[in-house]
Amino acid sequence: MKAAIYRSYGAPEVLEITDVELPTFKDDDRVLIRVHNASVNQYDNLFRKGYLPTRLQNGLTKPKTLILGIDVAGTVEAVGKNVQRFKVGDRVFGSCLGSHAEFVCPHQSGLCFMPKNASFKEAAAIPCAAQTALQALRDIAQVKQGQKVLVYGASGGVGHFAVQLASYLGAEVTAVCSTSNLQWVKELGAHEIIDYTKKDFAENGKKYDVILDAVGKRTFFSCLRSLTETGVYITEHAFYPMYHPLQLMVSSLRRHKKAKIHLARPNDKDLDFLCTLVEEGKLKPVIEKCYPLDQIKEAHRHIDRGRTKGKIVLDITSE
Repeated sequence: MKAAIYRSYGAPEVLEITDVELPTFKDDDRVLIRVHNASVNQYDNLFRKGYLPTRLQNGLTKPKTLILGIDVAGTVEAVGKNVQRFKVGDRVFGSCLGSHAEFVCPHQSGLCFMPKNASFKEAAAIPCAAQTALQALRDIAQVKQGQKVLVYGASGGVGHFAVQLASYLGAEVTAVCSTSNLQWVKELGAHEIIDYTKKDFAENGKKYDVILDAVGKRTFFSCLRSLTETGVYITEHAFYPMYHPLQLMVSSLRRHKKAKIHLARPNDKDLDFLCTLVEEGKLKPVIEKCYPLDQIKEAHRHIDRGRTKGKIVLDITSE
């Protein structure tokens, strides 16, 4: 099968398309999926670049796992004997390592039936980013009706889902993004929009119960005076900047105003919940561009530029 692999850390040029062996069942609860679409996440770029925390997981000098990708949408080709939920031909989406390939073989626990009203492209854009936003707001911040939530980086992969989910949870949402994204982000459900190229939200004198930094560009310290006394700052970029440990230490010494670092915990229950929201029209992925697999380098360059509007998706196999 065709797959995008990298044998060394570095710029997008380390990526190449090559033939690799078809994945095989090693566990009875795995599902073989023909991949139609997969998304490209910051996770993929961080591992490809070889940031130190990722090297500790995937090899200090060269990657142990050669195929990137953590989101998948495709068709079930075969199932293990202990798989009861899915059958051959089902359209599924979910969390899966190595999805930048024509076939993957994930555990069934990371999968869900695709929303009936979503394409493979749209389904592939959902898993990691939407689960990250959902868990941060619902579980870490425990957002309640009427609270004030600010999403920094509201036009990005995690951010645009966070705006919609915070609104769904009943919060008063302030979205921070650049000039070109103001209108479509507002249409996602934001009550107020701040153009960060013209104003710094930290200077407006307003207080927020939750500040979600979805792009890793703010610090707990820069947000302190914008938090309510019981407010919480959450960052979704645990790998950088390197002063996050200091933020957590300072936060732990405070009685109020806490800092949290959050990474998504993929699971089928949250996927089922997100699927329901999509089918009810309460959540919609925004896709800026879809690249064919053989343009994987350009897809990574796009993410590297840090100006993605919503999600970047890969076309792997024709629908």
